[in-house]
Amino acid sequence: MEQPPGFESREHPDHVCKLKKALYGLKQAPRAWYGKVAQFLQFCGYQASNSDSSLFFKKKGGVHVVVLLYVDDMIITGNDDAEIARLQEDMSIRFEMKKLGELNNFLGLEVERVKDGIFVGQQGYARRIVEKFGVHEGKTRTTPMDVNIKLRRDEGSLLPDARPYRALVGSLLYLTITRPDIAFAVGLVSRFMQAPRKPHLEAAKKILKYVKTTLGMGLVYKYNAKISLHGFTDADFGGDLDDRKSTSGYVFLCGDTSILWCSKKQPTVSLSTTEAEYKASTLAAQECIWLRRLFEDLFEPINKSVAIYGDNQSAIKLANNPVFHARTKHIELEHHFIREKVLDGTIEALEVRSEDNVADIFTKSLPKGQFELLRSKLGMVDKIKFKGEY
Repeated sequence: MEQPPGFESREHPDHVCKLKKALYGLKQAPRAWYGKVAQFLQFCGYQASNSDSSLFFKKKGGVHVVVLLYVDDMIITGNDDAEIARLQEDMSIRFEMKKLGELNNFLGLEVERVKDGIFVGQQGYARRIVEKFGVHEGKTRTTPMDVNIKLRRDEGSLLPDARPYRALVGSLLYLTITRPDIAFAVGLVSRFMQAPRKPHLEAAKKILKYVKTTLGMGLVYKYNAKISLHGFTDADFGGDLDDRKSTSGYVFLCGDTSILWCSKKQPTVSLSTTEAEYKASTLAAQECIWLRRLFEDLFEPINKSVAIYGDNQSAIKLANNPVFHARTKHIELEHHFIREKVLDGTIEALEVRSEDNVADIFTKSLPKGQFELLRSKLGMVDKIKFKGEY
């Protein structure tokens, strides 16, 4: 910090100005802005969610209104137009605000109202990264990765400049917000950001070619869908050839469309497929507890057990059995979290056939037929081919 030109103090040349307000661009600015907005919303009768600090809600009688805040972008929704209009008017008095009408774009996410529901995608963003990284011609791809691909940390020649690779993978990571079909593939290539090599770049470009082929892909949330939360979990035992760690994958669906998903390498080595699947189930159980609280804040409390499906019988029996076994005594205590939640009735661990396990798409690369089947079960459709549009 320096004294501004024209206002230098001769008596105190080493002093600087003390800010009375947070300046845009400083590290403290987002926190100061959030504190100001949160204080005003609470003054208007809104309550901050314990599940998500950016979510505020108001429940008064039959009036339900929800406010979602991201820095200076805001979504307001609810079942009472008068209360929404009142909040917009109060906000306009206190802050400089623009009313942009019905939601159609939020942080790069495109929201469109189609015949049977709401379509959420990132077609514009996907087109921009395809143009930016120069994938204009060449063969189309129906899957983001070749079947059973295995990438190693030290295989192939080092890239002379790692920055383009990091920029490409970073751009693809943001695309996974509405594209669960590329979550595993992007997660795999993101493991080599420190020292990327030629095979890693080739794999990333194949993902981009797949994105180019499926630009209009996104999620459709149907109006008449039943509010029923259920999840799937899976693990790829020892899939990483460098450290032999497994990959966890899970997805939660509300009705027929996915609302939360993850593909993540496990932090420790598993000694068996049962242990790998058990760890993945625990990770899914943690997200399930958070989702239940979030649904309650959104005025849709879940009063029954949430079913989490897996395809490993041993892991399911382990979650349902309160007795500790000699074979599992080495497993960290944190991974027995799911067992506690199964016993108290919060979660129900159930079995599903491997070919019907939707979470399989988050742990390994699949052949075209199986990949497209599981992609459709995620609630994904191609907007360009979607007949119910408009």
